Amino acid sequence: MEHIDRLLAEKLLKISAIKLQPDNPFTWASGWNSPIYTDNRKTLSYPEIRTFIKVELCRIIMENFPKPDAIAGVATGAIAQGALVADELGLPYVYVRSTPKDHGLENLIEGNVKPGQKVVVIEDLISTGGSSLKAVEALRSAGCEVVGMAAIFTYGFPVAEKAFNDANVKLCTLSNYNSMLQAALDTNYIREQDIETLAMWRHDPANWTPNK
Repeated sequence: MEHIDRLLAEKLLKISAIKLQPDNPFTWASGWNSPIYTDNRKTLSYPEIRTFIKVELCRIIMENFPKPDAIAGVATGAIAQGALVADELGLPYVYVRSTPKDHGLENLIEGNVKPGQKVVVIEDLISTGGSSLKAVEALRSAGCEVVGMAAIFTYGFPVAEKAFNDANVKLCTLSNYNSMLQAALDTNYIREQDIETLAMWRHDPANWTPNK
């Protein structure tokens, strides 16, 4: 049987939740040039893939973070998937905003959490890890014990690995950049000569420039 990381990568490429354009890079909001763009919210429009992700996220939670008290999604990309996971597991659910609301109660965490609760955070995509770990910080400030994070996909940047280690957060992902590259090559989505370009970008994404 195909490994989950490879199988999911194929699915994400097929529905263009992941797009690769080594010869015509995207520009991220950060200003980085990038040969890849990922939008895992697209998976919500495909019931089979949506369910596959929900079930597999539940599996890695039960295998790595048994008996959590609650699930938290990171806004905005993981709000829906987090809710699906919490529903499947029969657990309370909250989501964490990137910034507090500018009106009303000015909530940063939407929903009810209690000090001492063991929480697993759901994320759709790990890039540098900054926004994901801000959510962890918010939950810890509310008195929760964040036992780990489960995510759909990671680029595997060294800066993210360091950030998660420094924050003492265990991260488990369904798929990753290396598995995606292999799936893209095997399905002729990319050419053999594109692999070096895509590997160079991942090594130093902030300073990578496309070949002209």
